Amino acid sequence: MDSVVNTAPASGKGGIEWAPLTRFLMARLAYPLAGIGVLLALWWLGGWVIANTPGTESFAGFAPGPTFARLGELLSSGEVWIAVVPSLERIGLGLLWAVLIGVPAGVAIGLFAALREVSHVPFQFLRMISPLAWMPVAVLAFDTWDAAIVFLVAVAAVWPVLFSSAQGVRRIDPLWFKVARNLGADGLQMLRRIIFPAIAQDIFAGIRLAVGVAWIVLVPAEYLGVTSGLGYAINDARDTLEYDTLAAVVVVIGVIGFVLDGVCVTLIRRFSWHEEA
Repeated sequence: MDSVVNTAPASGKGGIEWAPLTRFLMARLAYPLAGIGVLLALWWLGGWVIANTPGTESFAGFAPGPTFARLGELLSSGEVWIAVVPSLERIGLGLLWAVLIGVPAGVAIGLFAALREVSHVPFQFLRMISPLAWMPVAVLAFDTWDAAIVFLVAVAAVWPVLFSSAQGVRRIDPLWFKVARNLGADGLQMLRRIIFPAIAQDIFAGIRLAVGVAWIVLVPAEYLGVTSGLGYAINDARDTLEYDTLAAVVVVIGVIGFVLDGVCVTLIRRFSWHEEA
């Protein structure tokens, strides 16, 4: 008997090969979806234990069901944006100051060995101080709570940017500078044509680390006198015992942090010197 041959077309309308596309999507999404599934299962199990344990049932709002229901309400009413926008503004300003200070300082440290040796101990000492330890200083030094929070974010974010920039400069081949000088390049042209293109990937790698640190510092920093932001929303939900709201805000913080990290990864790949095959 002749074998039955499947003569169904391999491509859909327009000639799209659906089978390879499906395999590609499954290969890219299978592991992330599995990880998310495990996380949600553990979260659900923890919520079930809390809800069915005497003495902790009042914290049942932390479970996935109440959390996502409340998150839907916050999104539909627009309340979530009232908390998100101020936090993004503060972290944006803090990161801007970190880049404006960290990149020039890092380039100078990478170029001049004497400056590197002089600044090593002070910078390492300051780097190891928790950014939140500067909170009393920030409150005294700045007129507004927003400025104090921006200062704390900048203090947290400046070190990864500074040290990544310095390391990137030190990796530049000295022959590049020699060739540029022989061609008559001045200091500004060195920066524009050699240094900044060469260290762009290092700068964005430092910014990626800075975003992670600053995003963690932002929430407790917003426990200060401000009446807006994600940190304030968490503190307010805790005080009013709205645990479903608290958990929903935590989810929002995680999603925004994940998106910010993804943007940084995209920029790092964009400015990478290594071409993918």
